[in-house]
Amino acid sequence: MNILRQLLRRLIPMFSIVVIATFLLSLLMRLLPGDPAAIMIPNGSIVQQIEIAKETGLDRGLFGYYWKWFSDVFTGDFGKYYLNGGYRDLGGVIADTLPVTLMLIIYAQIVALTFAIPLGLASAYKEGKRFDRITSTVMFTTVSFPSFALALIFSLIFAVNLGWVDPIGYVSPSENLGEHLKLMILPVMSLAFGLASGYTRLLRTDVIATLKDDYVTMAASKGISNRRVLWRHVFRPSSTTLLTSAALNMGGLIGGTIVIETIFVIPGIGYEIFYSIGARQVVAMQTLIALISIGYVFFNTMVDLLTQITDPRTRERRA
Repeated sequence: MNILRQLLRRLIPMFSIVVIATFLLSLLMRLLPGDPAAIMIPNGSIVQQIEIAKETGLDRGLFGYYWKWFSDVFTGDFGKYYLNGGYRDLGGVIADTLPVTLMLIIYAQIVALTFAIPLGLASAYKEGKRFDRITSTVMFTTVSFPSFALALIFSLIFAVNLGWVDPIGYVSPSENLGEHLKLMILPVMSLAFGLASGYTRLLRTDVIATLKDDYVTMAASKGISNRRVLWRHVFRPSSTTLLTSAALNMGGLIGGTIVIETIFVIPGIGYEIFYSIGARQVVAMQTLIALISIGYVFFNTMVDLLTQITDPRTRERRA
């Protein structure tokens, strides 16, 4: 009940942030040179451009257009891809592509955390020793590699030279789970590599600080095994920064997948954003990019609530 009350208390700030972010995004879109309706269908007639301007609210000015766009999105009308010969409903596109992107992000987060958590705990426990020095050096080096560069390197090595996996393509897990996982290996590793490096370094820093607390020393003096001390008494209070970073990356990865999905031809939201930019679909571009800002707000709010569950000291400080 307490968590539900806090969630309801955050709804107004969440809504305010989304409104401000999407309005600023709308302002940026309107500052682009040229008539948006003419940009969306450059080969269309003047009559078609006028009809699109009326349908989307582009003829109502900045505030009128924003209110039309926001009210439509709020009621489930996400807009259209306007083509010279017709249009594509953006709501259907989002329904098809968003699960693909979320699946890619979740896979990357699972892989990154699977490697980062034990490495961060072990590195902190062996602070200053050879294992810690090697791990810190490797993590510091790999975190600087951009994901798109890793994607190209992995494609060249594992797909082109070794031929272990296909370099492009996507198969739904409902169609063929084995082929789905095989095709997702390279894009997931491209995203997870840098994430794991950053998570390891964050967790190592927090665990080193937690190991110096009095209650950890007391737990160790009672004869509790080092493994249990690390997992039961140290990891939980040290995971706050890790959870916050993971939440930030959940929103950021939606935009970060643009290049990865384009390289591996994965039909996700990132690929659709790339398409909307290339096709100069201003309204669709605004809706898709707005999803990223909403993702940031949503995941940050969720991790704030989750932090209070994993670390009771947070609730005490707030009280």
